[in-house]
Amino acid sequence: MRIENPAVTSENGAIAAGLLTRMNSQARTSIRKKLSMENSGQLDARALFYVAVAMLTWSSAYAAIAYGLAGFTPGEVAFARLLLGSICFMLWLRIRRLPLPPPAAWPPLLGLGVVGLAIYHLCLNYAETRIPSGTAAIIIALAPAATAAASAQWLGERLSARAIGGLAIALAGVVLVVLTSGNGVSFQPKAVLVLVSVLATSIYFTLQKPFSARYGSEAVTTVTILGGTLGTLPFAMGLPHALLAASHSRIAALVWLGLAPTFLGYLTWNMALHRASVTKVSSFIYFGTPIALLISWAWLGEQPGWATLIGGTIVVGGVVLTNTRGGPKRTGSTAQRVCES
Repeated sequence: MRIENPAVTSENGAIAAGLLTRMNSQARTSIRKKLSMENSGQLDARALFYVAVAMLTWSSAYAAIAYGLAGFTPGEVAFARLLLGSICFMLWLRIRRLPLPPPAAWPPLLGLGVVGLAIYHLCLNYAETRIPSGTAAIIIALAPAATAAASAQWLGERLSARAIGGLAIALAGVVLVVLTSGNGVSFQPKAVLVLVSVLATSIYFTLQKPFSARYGSEAVTTVTILGGTLGTLPFAMGLPHALLAASHSRIAALVWLGLAPTFLGYLTWNMALHRASVTKVSSFIYFGTPIALLISWAWLGEQPGWATLIGGTIVVGGVVLTNTRGGPKRTGSTAQRVCES
């Protein structure tokens, strides 16, 4: 019978406990390093890829919306794309076996979806019944500057004098686009709806980030898309009848809006927001303006006037100035507190 030396056993236990503690410490350090890299605010290669995919799909949305509006109402277009997007996101979570956020997080996320998705798409669609899709794309280019302002207010990012000056320049360009969005130089009320869309999307981009940091961008996007779908439901009661009467090409435009700009676009965009700062990612929105203008020109024959192009150039210049060096910087963990409040 073998008798263990109590001193040796105690020493071995202490060594094993020390090794286990060291391994746990290294694991925690590795996890913290990974999270720090993913949320450092810098645009890495993966974040740039996500942004590129989002911008290419979103830029096609303006022309697709204008084309779909020939067979459906603005509310029907908004509901159809968000409903299809919701289905895609639910399937995506199931395939990847990702959990949804806890029930306590659903009310603010659903509300965020109503503001940032339902209101955004309804206003944009109704505006495109009166103004060209290219003009709408130019006004939407104000979103990065508006998002920078929202980030300064809610996420603790500081705006420099350069950023504020860029915001003012971009606003001047938007005013010129709004005043010239019709056939003559006159005020177009429907163009103001696009400004409401800008405000809604800036709120969405800013406030969803802390939730994504806690629950994951894919799960958070899924719940907000569901909120947007519920918010547009009252405006789409005639969709079944409209689908029966619409041509295949108009229906295909709705399918494209649901699969590409809504599902793939928001999925990759929010993945990029999870990896970098809100302001840095949002600054790429202005690249969508020339892409959308080219698509609208080629697909719909919407040739923008010189005044609109000048206004668009001013918008882009102001937005670029807003997001150059010396702009917003993160200060502390304010984003985390927004999510916890």
